[in-house]
Amino acid sequence: TGNPPYPTDDPALGTTIMAVVYDGGVVMGADSRTSAGSYIANRAADKITLVHDSIFVCRSGSAADTQALTDYLKLYLGMHSLDLEEAPSVQTAAHLINQLLYSNKNHLMAGMIVAGWDKRNGPSVFNIPLGGGVIPELYSIGGSGSSYIYGYVDANFKKNMTKEEAQTFVKNAVSLAIARDGSSGGLIRTVTISADGVERELVLGDKLPKIGFGQ
Repeated sequence: TGNPPYPTDDPALGTTIMAVVYDGGVVMGADSRTSAGSYIANRAADKITLVHDSIFVCRSGSAADTQALTDYLKLYLGMHSLDLEEAPSVQTAAHLINQLLYSNKNHLMAGMIVAGWDKRNGPSVFNIPLGGGVIPELYSIGGSGSSYIYGYVDANFKKNMTKEEAQTFVKNAVSLAIARDGSSGGLIRTVTISADGVERELVLGDKLPKIGFGQ
């Protein structure tokens, strides 16, 4: 009867996410492409999800899995903050989502970065890899695009960057990943979190930094 007129293999899952600690806060960044195989399902997705006032999650992997996990995390953090009568810590958020991910590791495809600011620890970044784990880091990258920018990120990261330096660093790194990775694309979204609040920025596709390819 011939081959079916649609792909039967598993859809390719790709993205680029990252977060970096600077002097006083955290900058998170992500591309906006959601793909299913060679089909781009959404070219303007928001992969940086608010789970509490100053805590965000960068999502990579299955969009359905990561959206469900962050919905549960937002619910649990809301109840936890009511019990404490204060805002939860970023570390608490990371361990909560890790517990959800690890206990369902055979059924989920999700790798996430939890980052934000809290009054106990200040700015912090936690990497939650596929299968679970809580890894505190000064900077973290993830998704299919991350394999193209490890060298750039390792060579250019420095401790105690200013807010502007960290924002430029994140935008340059994600732009490089978009240029090389076919599963990353669209525009760049960034979120800057500090004691002063949350600042979002959107960089459209025709305004992306051009630092590669001999530029």
